Amino acid sequence: MSELPPSDLALFWAGVIALAIMVYVILDGFDLGVGILFGTTADEAKRVSMMNTIAPFWDGNETWLVIVGAGLFATFPTVYAVFLSAFYIPVLLLLFGLIFRGVAFEFRYRSQRLRWLWDGGFFIGSIVVAFVQGAAVGAMMRGIRVVDGQYVGGSFDWLHPFAVLTGIGLVFGYALLGAGWIVLKSDGVLRDWAYARIGWLLAIVFVIIAAAFATVLSVDTGAVVQGHLADRAWGWVFPLLGVVALLGAAWAARARRDAWPLACTALFFVSAFLTLGVMFWPYMVPYAITVANAAAPEASLQFLFYGGVVVLPVIAIYTIGVYWVFRGKVRTGYG
Repeated sequence: MSELPPSDLALFWAGVIALAIMVYVILDGFDLGVGILFGTTADEAKRVSMMNTIAPFWDGNETWLVIVGAGLFATFPTVYAVFLSAFYIPVLLLLFGLIFRGVAFEFRYRSQRLRWLWDGGFFIGSIVVAFVQGAAVGAMMRGIRVVDGQYVGGSFDWLHPFAVLTGIGLVFGYALLGAGWIVLKSDGVLRDWAYARIGWLLAIVFVIIAAAFATVLSVDTGAVVQGHLADRAWGWVFPLLGVVALLGAAWAARARRDAWPLACTALFFVSAFLTLGVMFWPYMVPYAITVANAAAPEASLQFLFYGGVVVLPVIAIYTIGVYWVFRGKVRTGYG
């Protein structure tokens, strides 16, 4: 029995949430990546310069995560309920990591005696946030156990070896984004330091993503994913685009083209996101709840639409404005 297709408003809000997730991953991804790289050096001058590259942006980037959470709660409440039930522990770890990163960012400059604590918090918080996001993606790729719109799995179902692999992969992926951002925004010693790390980060990301993709096609939900890709042969263009983007980042690092490593890595993340879209569609909770049967009533979607067409452009304009005002290399800091 085929279900009714999703309404135009349901598709609109699914698109908004998908776009917000993609923007969040790229924008907060690079500053989480800077936090991950921050902990790999003890040089205080490099650490201060790294902080300066993300100082005007890091808290605004997380606005897009708020849009995702609020959007799911209001427009796809079933998805919100299932997701929180399935990923209660990862969401808590995510919030603790984001809070600790924010506190550490502000306090490290005001406490010489405890600077080691705040530096460690910034580094570990960044890793935790990146890991749980990647692990959640891996768990979703395997599928979530849902019966009658309710999550029926355990609290630790998400902590599967495959999810651990994707979590580690996202940690290194964000580190690669962070290295590209540092190259874009810095000069001199720090820029050279970041360039030196792009090559091995690219190699690690390529190996982990290839292993994850091969695994998901062969076990657990492999039949579902293969079916989706077989029906949508055009979808293979996105993994291919991801490989080209990684090769482009390697070329850009070798050629010392400062803007290109970040641009190519961002393109890789976009291609990975679109690949997941091909695998998952029309499910919002793979492979149990579709866009059509997860959407709130049409009256609610319409009411929220009027607010969304006002608020969302304002947030987008603000984000673009901040990046425009603070464009270019950071030479003396923004403080």
